[in-house]
Amino acid sequence: MGGKRKKEKIVVIGGGTGSYNVLCGLKKYPVDLTAVVTMMDSGGSTGRLRDEFGFLPPGDVRRCLVALSSDTGLLRKLFEYRFDRGSGLSGHSFGNLFLTVLRDLTGGDAAAVREAAKILNVRGQVLPVTLNNCQLGVVLENGQTVVGETNISIPRHDPRLRIRSLFVVPRARINKEAEAAILEADKIIIGPGDLYTSILPNIAVSGVKAALRKTRARVIYVCNIMTKAGETLGFTAVDFVRELEHYLGRGIVQDIVCNDQKPPARMLKRYAAERAEFVEPDLEEGRVRRASLLGGRDLARHDSDRLARVLMSL
Repeated sequence: MGGKRKKEKIVVIGGGTGSYNVLCGLKKYPVDLTAVVTMMDSGGSTGRLRDEFGFLPPGDVRRCLVALSSDTGLLRKLFEYRFDRGSGLSGHSFGNLFLTVLRDLTGGDAAAVREAAKILNVRGQVLPVTLNNCQLGVVLENGQTVVGETNISIPRHDPRLRIRSLFVVPRARINKEAEAAILEADKIIIGPGDLYTSILPNIAVSGVKAALRKTRARVIYVCNIMTKAGETLGFTAVDFVRELEHYLGRGIVQDIVCNDQKPPARMLKRYAAERAEFVEPDLEEGRVRRASLLGGRDLARHDSDRLARVLMSL
């Protein structure tokens, strides 16, 4: 009799929202999942906790923990609960507060995430891309420097200005556990997610690009469905891939998954108020896989199950 078949090891690199959809779909398959998560969020509940306690930002980690949680009841709802009243609590996520307390009790960010994963009965693991406390910064095409993820994601500057370059301060080093996961993976999925505030911040961490070059894994990029003002205004799929490979280098991404299903007019109209547009799937390369992946009634998000089927077929 043959031995038990080894589970395929899949690493998902990104932020909170995009990775959430990917993980929710893939966890239904018999695979070994790891989420490698950006650590540069500086807005909302996460930003407040980061400023007050000096810990690494918990928000994106929380979303990935919830995505991989085997619990579908109260615990999962608790981690997603957001306070809407109370002078000190309003706007805070219970999950963010919980992770902050765990960090205080365990004495470390990595240990806090591990303990939270046990409590939520997570299928797989969630790893911060770095354990260094750092900030994201960009230089705009007019020469202006903007520091802080939230200042880039919700720009106070002219959102039509293109981002010329991206940097991390102070210099951050890859989390050794994340590095090992990338090197041991069979498949690595980058994206979807805001290009400059969820995807590239991972690549900008020292050691990530080297690990992606060294790994034998099949590397797949999932392109966004919509553009974002202040980051990718006017981008098509060609622009997304070109910018990713400007930082990552060519020859690493072997497959590109593109949604070719345009959102309905009512949805596009709502996004237009935020200067967001449909990402035209204008890539003609052989490595491109087009599919109808639009899910959700109100937001232009990838359908978790359809996206997972495509990713598992590659």
